[in-house]
Amino acid sequence: MSKNVIVIGAGLAGCEAAYTLSRFGIKVDLYEMKSVRKSPAHHSDNFAELVCSNSLRAANVENAVGLLKEELRILGSLIMESADKSAVPAGGALAVDRDEFSSYITEKISSDGNITIHKEEVHKIPEDGIVVVATGPLTDGDLFEDIMRITGDSRLHFFDAAAPIVKADSIDMSKAFRASRYGKGGDDYINCPMNKEEYLNFYNELINAQRADVKDFDREIVFEGCMPIETMASRGEDTMRFGPLKPVGLVDPRTGEEPYACLQLRQDDRASTMYNLVGFQTRLKWPEQKRVFGLIPGLQDAEYYRMGVMHRNTYLNSPELLTEQYSMRSRNDLFFAGQMTGVEGYIESTASGFMAGYYAAMRALGIEPPFVPGSDTVIGSMAAYISDPNVTKFVPMNANFGLVEKMPGKFKGKNKKKDKNAAIAARSLEKICLFAEELKHLTDKAE
Repeated sequence: MSKNVIVIGAGLAGCEAAYTLSRFGIKVDLYEMKSVRKSPAHHSDNFAELVCSNSLRAANVENAVGLLKEELRILGSLIMESADKSAVPAGGALAVDRDEFSSYITEKISSDGNITIHKEEVHKIPEDGIVVVATGPLTDGDLFEDIMRITGDSRLHFFDAAAPIVKADSIDMSKAFRASRYGKGGDDYINCPMNKEEYLNFYNELINAQRADVKDFDREIVFEGCMPIETMASRGEDTMRFGPLKPVGLVDPRTGEEPYACLQLRQDDRASTMYNLVGFQTRLKWPEQKRVFGLIPGLQDAEYYRMGVMHRNTYLNSPELLTEQYSMRSRNDLFFAGQMTGVEGYIESTASGFMAGYYAAMRALGIEPPFVPGSDTVIGSMAAYISDPNVTKFVPMNANFGLVEKMPGKFKGKNKKKDKNAAIAARSLEKICLFAEELKHLTDKAE
């Protein structure tokens, strides 16, 4: 039995794993390399840095990721605690001030008496002891090579991207307006409406704009949830109008009508000085981003805090390699967590970190897990997906109700989908409350 665990990586999954382990009284050595060397996507020295959007997506429990958030809240997630404290207006979504969010987590981890922080790069996974690897999909160098050695070079790739962030006071509000779709959430978004002529001009310039060279891009997988806007546009003239530029639920106060197309900008910080272009992940060259996005009404003089970027992500062929406990089939004291396991999204990564931390804690304490969440919960359904040997074409996956165990019986009427999802949520939260009770018994003993 070991009461000391190594966690490599202090992103969302690593911090959640370390915090979970600490709750059981387990000593944690947490390694983070950012003060020594940063990946292409990272800028801050803080832990749990949000490198893409500041949105944690839907808040409603009738949505799978919203339900996953509530599951994590009930289980005492540090990431959700920080998200709720640093929330900024975002309509029906949960978005955060990214600096407040990561600063809060950094402080909590740094002040935790059970966690020792090592600001150094790890080149090789320790061969003995319990280890949680949560270094993210941009893992490279010696550690990447060592992971490939351990896993038998069983890896896959996809491309991910981040949207630009603009200065709020550089947006021309004589052409833009504040509103949320269908009035939900107040005036949380800045909206840049386009008529048909403006949209077609933007569309034609976008599909012909110069793109940054990304090696092997055309031969690799683009994750649908972070598809570059120019890739989406290349699928057809109206594709963007049914995606991030959909005008549905918005009324331009200047015309009193729904725009032909509309870009939404979401608040990125509590001071409302920064806004990101929702759904505008891109690999356009930076001068082209300014030129083409400047064709959107309201952004003609926009100043950018950050340009859009694209990077290649690596993830494991987890169904072949991992168990439902996020541990290696060939080495049950080695756990993986975060996007490198094939869960996609901030909250999904957090959930994998929580579960890896929980199971690593049980192993450190030398006891069988008193509760194993099943596929009737979102957190359990994700663990089942990444470890299912019957999954032959493994791709990164967001939390969704398609992974969750079906509800018995039939739902009828015009609200049948909503009613079914509400029933799934009620069943899931009942199970998660039982899980939380078992956790409390164990963590109370640790205190």
